Amino acid sequence: MTPSVPAPAATTPSAAGPADLLITGCTALVHDEHEEIAFVEDASIVVRGGVIEAVTRETRLPDAALRIDARGQVAMPGLINCHTHTPMVALRGIAEDLPAEKWFNDFIWPIESNLTQKDVELGARLACAEMIRGGVTCFADHYFSMDAVAAVVSESGLRAHLGEAFFSSQGAEGREKSLDFALRQRGAAGGRITTALAPHAPYTVDDADLAATATLAREHGLPVHLHAAESRGQTDTSLARYGRTPIELLQRAGLLDNEPGLLIAHGTGIVDRDLPVLAAASGPVAVATAPRGYLKFAWGPTPVRALREIGVPVGLATDGAASNNSLDVWESMALTSLVQKSTEGDPRWLTSRQALHHATLQSARAVGLGERIGSLAPGRRADIVLVDLSGPHTQPVHDLAATLVHSARSGDVTTTIVDGRVLMRDRELLTLDLPATVAELGERLPALVDRGHGRRIQEYDT
Repeated sequence: MTPSVPAPAATTPSAAGPADLLITGCTALVHDEHEEIAFVEDASIVVRGGVIEAVTRETRLPDAALRIDARGQVAMPGLINCHTHTPMVALRGIAEDLPAEKWFNDFIWPIESNLTQKDVELGARLACAEMIRGGVTCFADHYFSMDAVAAVVSESGLRAHLGEAFFSSQGAEGREKSLDFALRQRGAAGGRITTALAPHAPYTVDDADLAATATLAREHGLPVHLHAAESRGQTDTSLARYGRTPIELLQRAGLLDNEPGLLIAHGTGIVDRDLPVLAAASGPVAVATAPRGYLKFAWGPTPVRALREIGVPVGLATDGAASNNSLDVWESMALTSLVQKSTEGDPRWLTSRQALHHATLQSARAVGLGERIGSLAPGRRADIVLVDLSGPHTQPVHDLAATLVHSARSGDVTTTIVDGRVLMRDRELLTLDLPATVAELGERLPALVDRGHGRRIQEYDT
């Protein structure tokens, strides 16, 4: 399949009795000591207590409660969707071929005024089923009624980084609700849920609320997840109104100095004057890029190369399915590589191996989990997907990295594992009832999508 490399160091399985899970015969995607992508052929992965104990080519292996023969498959770290709105799968395709202001004001925000907690629950369940089937093991969600999403995360077995979104139009109550959610749900679902404060964006959350959010984040050790510099038009409007870019507004509010971290969704409007501001941040800052939505809105690309040069991790995302139409991070990986090549006018950037790095370690760092997930290595949580490359669209394999990025599809994922628990095996979902979810959501759609009331939850004016 590809030239083999030595297995990473310190991967010998222990002799501590039967393992929980043993995956044998796979080609394992690993990171070497320089964090470059490498592949280990004929590898076995030993999992114990939800943690990877070894990635090894040894033939003497422990017994295991569950053994998966993965011959002919690639084992990868599970993909991470670094920014989405899972309940918005219910609005997939409802507002097409529109500029952002009409998309928000005429469709999305009027419809979202109808949302009930049950709608959020069903949308999140459908989204989680889609992501499990697409090899996503962790997602960062930013939406409303997030207790319902947290319950679905617990049910589904996925890992998630969750924040309750708020606008300044809600008054102090919105910010307090976001804080309450973050503190109550932090560490829930057996530790699979991490939380963040979630102001919507600098154009819907004023300077005072952004500064208050920064203060709360520092006091409670919470990261912050928000939209900012989503498009160049937003940046131009911010400069005209305030004399500052959205990134400079975040700096003034103190959000770039938040030690637990700041996750910025989109960033296609990040301009040259923002780069030294981001480079000078005293807290960890990351950007989530969702290229398919930008192509649909005719926005520019996230400046991935410039961000990389100043040390800002860029994770891969889909945004919500209302704008992106899918939660397919596999597609985001391929599009990120292709869009960056076109933007830079350089076919050598972004390479397939670089795209895989963004999809794994950089995405893990973006959601604050860089020490726990994102690579197949001893001590990391066992978030693993198996990919079947036997189909005609992936054969022959001359360059395994290129095959994974540009030829493989989310439907080639056969098995999805989180914390050592198998959530899908041989394409069969094991934790969620997809037909029942689709049927119940369908019954609720007429009331959800009604716009005759004339209300909207917010005004897009930027």
